[in-house]
Amino acid sequence: MVRTVVVHDEELMRSALVQLLRSEGTLEVSSMSPGAGPPDQDALPTDVWVMDGDCLRGPGQAHDEPFRSRCGDRLVVLTTAKRPGILRRAFDGGALGLVDKNAPAHRLITAVHTVAKGQRFLDQTLTVALLEGAEMPLTTRELSVLSLASQGAPMAEIAARLHLSRGTVRNYMATAIRKVGARNRVDAIRILQSAGWT
Repeated sequence: MVRTVVVHDEELMRSALVQLLRSEGTLEVSSMSPGAGPPDQDALPTDVWVMDGDCLRGPGQAHDEPFRSRCGDRLVVLTTAKRPGILRRAFDGGALGLVDKNAPAHRLITAVHTVAKGQRFLDQTLTVALLEGAEMPLTTRELSVLSLASQGAPMAEIAARLHLSRGTVRNYMATAIRKVGARNRVDAIRILQSAGWT
C-alpha cells in the first residue's frame, strides 16, 4: 500500500481527491488542510503527498513550509498551465510530480505511483508552461515591491519596509508595470497573481 496524504484548502475538493485515489485500491489515503500543520510524530510515514498548487505560496507567504520539510521530494503538485509561477515554485521546491488539474483522473493515480517509486512525473500539458515559468519577468526587488502593493501597502510603507527611498520604490514599480505589459499597478498585480508569481 502506498500511504498518501492529500493537502487542499477546500474541504469538498480534498474529499473528492481522497475518494478518487481510494478508488484505485492500492493507495491508503488521508487528508489535511494546509493550515493544520505537520502531522503527529507518531503517525506512519507518508509515501506521497498530493498538494494543490494554490497551497504553495511565494516568498514570505509559505504556509506550505511544514509540508516541504516533511515530504521532501515525494510531492505531487496539482496546477494548470496558466500558472507558470506555481509550476516553477513547485519544481524548484523539489516536487517530483506535476499534474494538470484538467487531466483525466488516471493521470493523478499514475503520478502518485510514479512518485512513490522516486521517479519524476510531469504531465505533458505542463511542459511548455514549466519552461515559460523559468522566465520570471521581474527581479526579486520588483516582485517584493509589487507583492507589498498587492497587500495594500502604500508607497511610504513599501519604502520603509524594504529600506528604500520613495523614488526608488516608484522606479521599481514603473519598471515592473512595463515588464509585465500592464496598464497600471493594479493590472500588474492581477497579471502576476493570475500567473501564480505572487
